[in-house]
Amino acid sequence: MENIKTTKIYLYSRYERLWHWIQAVMIITLIITGLEIHGTYNFLGFRTAVKIHNTVGLTWLVLFAFFVFWLFTTGEWKQYIPTTKKLFSVIKYYSWDIFKGRPHPVQKSKGAKHNPLQRLTYLGISAMLLPLQMATGILYYLYNEISLFMPLNVLAGIHTIIALFLLNFLVIHVYMTTTGHSVFSHIAGMITGWEEIYETTHIADWETKATEK
Repeated sequence: MENIKTTKIYLYSRYERLWHWIQAVMIITLIITGLEIHGTYNFLGFRTAVKIHNTVGLTWLVLFAFFVFWLFTTGEWKQYIPTTKKLFSVIKYYSWDIFKGRPHPVQKSKGAKHNPLQRLTYLGISAMLLPLQMATGILYYLYNEISLFMPLNVLAGIHTIIALFLLNFLVIHVYMTTTGHSVFSHIAGMITGWEEIYETTHIADWETKATEK
């Protein structure tokens, strides 16, 4: 593994990086205030937690709409098209090969920033979980203003369950950022836009030598 050469490529635009970190802050804020609203602990106070939660939630909804607009106007939506090509190789890598010091089977490029497993995950979250979470949040926020067939506790339960799924993803996502060629390489990429990846030709040489052994 130590013989594989690396190269730096510019992957993430300023807008992508800004959106990534703003969304991260908003999601963490929503989780913290949401748990307090449910009585998990008392940190900010119920009224303050509700006010912050509602404000951040509505802001997130607006910014998410701009993000979707950006995806389709720039063509970046193609980065999320699911594919099964090398999907099982990626699963095998995270399940086994990563602990053997083997290189990632799918290297990032400007036209393919996400591997097949990431595409499925991000698409599921962005196209399903987040819109559903926002929809239940809006319905919860306007519950007293509209006639809704669903009981409030059921609506709140769905909203909370989705939030727990997002929290689970957040924990896994933070862990996955440490699985690059160095602990902070992926995080550095999302800060500077430049990410260091392994050169494909040298990976092929490494795999050939590993097979010969």
